[in-house]
Amino acid sequence: MADSSFDCVVIGSGPGGYVAAIRAAQLGLKTAVIEKDQVGGRCLNVACIPAKAVLRVADVLEEIREANEFGITVSEPSVDFAAVGARREKVISTLTGGVAGLMKKNGIEVINGVGSVTAEGNVKLGGAADGTEIAVSKAVILATGSVKRPIPGTSFEGRVIGTEEAWALSELPKTLVVVGAGASGTEIASAYARLGTEVKLFEGLDRVLPSEDADISKLAERGFKKQGIEVHTKTFVENVVSQADKVTFSYGDETGEAEWLVIAAGRGPDIEGLGLDTAGVKLNEQGLIEVDGHLRTSVKGVWAIGDLVPGPALAHKASDEGIIAVEDAVGLATHPIAYIDIPRATFCTPNVASFGLTEAQAKEQGYDVVVGKVPYGAVGAGIVYGDRSGIVKIVGDKKYGEILGGHVIGAKATELIQELVNVRALEGGYPEVARMVHGHPTFSEAVMEAARAADGWLIHG
Repeated sequence: MADSSFDCVVIGSGPGGYVAAIRAAQLGLKTAVIEKDQVGGRCLNVACIPAKAVLRVADVLEEIREANEFGITVSEPSVDFAAVGARREKVISTLTGGVAGLMKKNGIEVINGVGSVTAEGNVKLGGAADGTEIAVSKAVILATGSVKRPIPGTSFEGRVIGTEEAWALSELPKTLVVVGAGASGTEIASAYARLGTEVKLFEGLDRVLPSEDADISKLAERGFKKQGIEVHTKTFVENVVSQADKVTFSYGDETGEAEWLVIAAGRGPDIEGLGLDTAGVKLNEQGLIEVDGHLRTSVKGVWAIGDLVPGPALAHKASDEGIIAVEDAVGLATHPIAYIDIPRATFCTPNVASFGLTEAQAKEQGYDVVVGKVPYGAVGAGIVYGDRSGIVKIVGDKKYGEILGGHVIGAKATELIQELVNVRALEGGYPEVARMVHGHPTFSEAVMEAARAADGWLIHG
């Protein structure tokens, strides 16, 4: 049985919740976390981490298939999908076990169950301890994440599944349809296509990865098609029917079928059961919890973070918000997050990463735009490591040399973007990046050269 009072109670133990709890404990608060499922939340158990575990297998498989280009002769590799699943589970258990260890190390009580917030800023436990109220003296932090949403006219049943189930399939499917070509959808399509599945990828808008810069989307689609993915943009999937061994559907004037249909077209906040109406916690027009820059809700003593509130639905954004919420609760000075400057990472092949404004957005907002764009093939690492097709693109403002946005596609893109994020955070600009010494031969030299291109003096190009 849980104690009847805490200084801080966090509902949800994903990357936002568990980080908030640890920070609260570091600041001397008696802290509890309420989790209805497994410690680590959806990210560690069914989303981000299992996704990357499977994607890594596809990456290794692709490298083996390309070994002949490097003078290594190998026979065609085969995929033991049961072993892939076993490794995925091992990765998950290692990381969730690590989080559980951090909870114990920091003296955080983990309560298995369902929690709801009260108008007084306390927490009521549901489930096995129905009706038990926990007094909270400092802060209740809502961190329950998001849930999958179907597309209009469909429901999740049978062989119509969400992204979480897609990463946990027990057998490698022969055919797969993915609806939604954003980050989650393209990761699933890219992973399974390289593992040997026949994949169709559908997007209602005019390009894949529609929130990315248009140049990046163009190269990404080219990469997907090289992997054998059948890409359909400006196309809506309708008349979805799940049967015993397949899913049938229509798109445009055509019909199709596949073993599984994955809906990866958006998620919504997981607010059911939190008691928001009763407590008086306000929602905005999009159904997200209304918060200020300190993540305070409309109820005193209650904060909300992560996918429950506005901003990009990203694990690292949730973690930072958790820290801000706790530090605000104890009276430390905090600053609102500039959501536009949070790095976005998509682990499909080719890797895609970005932050800030696209070229089109910068022009729409009236900046005097300068663009520095360099292919990976312009630097030594691109040739050495066999990825010449990637690009680094910097969108800047001529007036002050400000970096308005950074966009990378290709090997290690998700790592390379951080340099540009950091420079902007430290109030540097592309002229500074252009004059920083970068190691040779590295992919990071392409970042330097893109900055030089923006500054008007590209060396390798």
